[in-house]
Amino acid sequence: MRVDILSREYPPHVYGGAGVHVDELSRVLRRHVDVRVRCFDGPREAPGVTGYRVPTELEGANAALATLGVDLQMANDLAGADLVHSHTWYANMAGHLGGLLHGIPHVISAHSLEPLRPWKAEQLGGGYALSSWAERTAYEGADRVIAVSAGMRADILRSYPQLDPGKVVVVHNGIDLQAWQRPTADESARVARMHGLDPERPAVIFVGRITRQKGLPHLLDAVAQLPPEVQLVLCAGAPDTPELAEEVATAVAELQRTRTGVIWIDQMLPRAEIVGLLAASTVFVCPSVYEPLGIVNLEAMAVGVPVVGSATGGIPEVVADGETGLLVPLEQREDGTGTPLQPEQFAADLARALTDVTSDPGRARQMGRAGRRRAEELFSWDAIGERTLEVYREVLGG
Repeated sequence: MRVDILSREYPPHVYGGAGVHVDELSRVLRRHVDVRVRCFDGPREAPGVTGYRVPTELEGANAALATLGVDLQMANDLAGADLVHSHTWYANMAGHLGGLLHGIPHVISAHSLEPLRPWKAEQLGGGYALSSWAERTAYEGADRVIAVSAGMRADILRSYPQLDPGKVVVVHNGIDLQAWQRPTADESARVARMHGLDPERPAVIFVGRITRQKGLPHLLDAVAQLPPEVQLVLCAGAPDTPELAEEVATAVAELQRTRTGVIWIDQMLPRAEIVGLLAASTVFVCPSVYEPLGIVNLEAMAVGVPVVGSATGGIPEVVADGETGLLVPLEQREDGTGTPLQPEQFAADLARALTDVTSDPGRARQMGRAGRRRAEELFSWDAIGERTLEVYREVLGG
């Protein structure tokens, strides 16, 4: 069986959870089938991987048009595949058109949904209408849609009611348990000090892009309410817009003016340094207002760090409340933005949960150990690769 996997992100150009998913899934699937990866951002040297550039004629065009230009090239090259599997709207149209052109089934993995990310209009302008059209068209024509959580499946069926519910299945995201292992105390302390973190003080760590869905402004409001000894590590970059970048920068500067131990790292760090910072922290925080699953939560759990997360999307399927961390209630608008109905209450509840964990190191360690066990039992890539193969077999008729 030859499977062509289509993605915007693939190493070394990975900036989000979807890219991590494609990297790990393709690695596991190669043990069983012939996998060809097709991705954005130019040629790759790895065998079986083809990278595409935006057509010269579309350089400088609206980002959505440039994306469709890459998709057309991908679609043209799918001849000979038995099945095409696309990830995110960036590659969904390539899978849809390629499936029609070459008469092969198309499977989609849903990592996010355009109708639930209306703030992207800030980024793309009219291109958001194009990205929404591309996603809807591909989903409605797909042979299967894989949701990364049960919460995500419900979102898909609500956003695209014309879909046959029988075609929408759940296969969770996974975690590379070998890559995300807790380092020695000496190593984590070394990495912590290298970035200005005091390993002897409690610390909250956030890892993610600066985008509306990640809820970073709400976290910054919450941090102002934490005990003064608690540090904050923000591994946060790639802002969606200059306006959001400025909003976050202003809030961080105010925190740095009023308390010590506020560290902002805005560049992409090597995995080993992220692991070291996680291990040196007391708790990981995921304040997202939209999160289909959240690979970052699995990464923290694999390192043995408890997670405080919003009770939204797929997060409750990852974080066992009171066992591997704490879930923070979040009442949200139903207009697609996910905006908290009571943002001040959300920030206060978030601060309270973070204070509870950072004030009880013994409990935090216990939760961290439970999180590692949960990651091992439920989210290994071997299990997720096998479930994905089952989906392929179902689509191909056995």
